Amino acid sequence: MSEKIITAAIVIIGDEILSGNTPDTNTSHIAKTLAQKGIDVLEVRFIQDEESAIIFAVNELRAKYTYVLTTGGIGATHDDITAASIAKAFKVPLVKNPKAYAIIKNRYKERLNAHYRSMAFMPEGASLIANSLSDVPSFYINNVYVLAGMPSVMRVMLDDILPTLKSGEKVYTNDLTSKAQEYVIAESLSNIQAEFPKVSIGSYPFYDQHSKGTTLVLKSRDTDALKLATQKTLDMLRMHKHEPLVNFEIDIER
Repeated sequence: MSEKIITAAIVIIGDEILSGNTPDTNTSHIAKTLAQKGIDVLEVRFIQDEESAIIFAVNELRAKYTYVLTTGGIGATHDDITAASIAKAFKVPLVKNPKAYAIIKNRYKERLNAHYRSMAFMPEGASLIANSLSDVPSFYINNVYVLAGMPSVMRVMLDDILPTLKSGEKVYTNDLTSKAQEYVIAESLSNIQAEFPKVSIGSYPFYDQHSKGTTLVLKSRDTDALKLATQKTLDMLRMHKHEPLVNFEIDIER
């Protein structure tokens, strides 16, 4: 069990994300994966492919959180400026990483050109992140991990770094979904939250042409408190004549 909370921030870099031309799927996957390791994602930023924006975000966030994970901007085109920007954030030169260059040279062979060579340039002192899908590596420096924007490549890079990250104490989640409308249970839910300060309780109403109701999400590192809060929430819903569908990580006597 970890003695302290391990935290992370995610920085999604890319004009194509901000414009809406490319949907972001990386945030959800990274957050869920880190949560399984007990790492709390406390902030997510979406920023443009702009040097000053990258430098500002990286420098601010790396001082606040245990880890910073960025995605995007590490390819071989003119707008892939993440590596150079992070070198400036750390005030180190951008240099050709010999290990990265050897991998890239072997990958592209006779097709190797200036664009592909550019992907071997990384901040001085950076270590490599392996890419089992297309070979071309990325890098990390100190507590900043630079991942690809393409979801399939990002995922294998995340898999590579995951064993090296510190494990925190896991947060457990219990969900209850019912037809209880939020305004009906709001006061009761507030009372339960006040009684269990170690449990975070989220209320998420839904409404469509088929049904309406609320999903209640209870989260905590304290499994005993989570059990008690879940039981009380279940009792409250039943008092309002609703039997919820449940998805419990920490089961209770029902």
